[in-house]
Amino acid sequence: MLLFFKKKKIIPHIKLSGVIGNVGKFKQGIDFAGQEEIIKKAFSIKKAPAIAISINSPGGSPVQSHLIYDFIRSQAVKNKKKVIIFAEDVAASGGYLIACAGDEIYANSSSIVGSIGVIYSSFGFKDLIAKIGVQRRVYTAGKNKSTLDPFVEEKQEDIDRLKNIQLDLHKDFINVVEKSRSIKLKKDTGIELFSGEFWSGRKAKELGLIDGIGNANQILKEKFGENVIIKKFEKPKGWLARKLSASESNTEKVISILEERAIWQRYGF
Repeated sequence: MLLFFKKKKIIPHIKLSGVIGNVGKFKQGIDFAGQEEIIKKAFSIKKAPAIAISINSPGGSPVQSHLIYDFIRSQAVKNKKKVIIFAEDVAASGGYLIACAGDEIYANSSSIVGSIGVIYSSFGFKDLIAKIGVQRRVYTAGKNKSTLDPFVEEKQEDIDRLKNIQLDLHKDFINVVEKSRSIKLKKDTGIELFSGEFWSGRKAKELGLIDGIGNANQILKEKFGENVIIKKFEKPKGWLARKLSASESNTEKVISILEERAIWQRYGF
């Protein structure tokens, strides 16, 4: 009697977690240079019918977001593999842009999804330095080199210049979302999808920003069987970063945590 054994399917699972860009003392954010080889290795598993990617990010660098998005799509086309994205706590701003590299996007009902917009924030210290008797001395070659200097009065022409750049970046972001989500987007709900607003996973599904509700293990088992092998790919923390982290002072640790947390904070965490 001949016995036939059904081979287990292997699904590479990439995890992208953190602020996008080199953020924090040990530069542990998500960037293209740090993820390129991991993404390549995941896509190199020939027998894998799909690649799973989990994203937990509030966004960050537009450039790094685009680089990672483009690379995932190019690898998907080159290796003829489907990409399934899973939003964890947050897939917002640049995190959602990367999520758009997926053929399908899933999230938890309580995930934060969206924030399709561009932000720049700063402070104004002009009155403060005048109050404490400090004189600001800046010397430039190029009249716009000190644009939006926080220690001088804002100039409308500087604000307009920044706004034009933001509009260009916003347009690029919108183009990525519309290309990726295509007819899935629900534009007739009366809700402006590209205002920078973010939603729960459940609402994001209603708006067509994601395809369904569920976590990686659940969805991958539903699609590829209970015996699917999920092979994890994640950027390890470098030896030097681990060594320095162990030796840094409590003050340095707090500053490093606050630096990254400031970006997460706008999503209520």
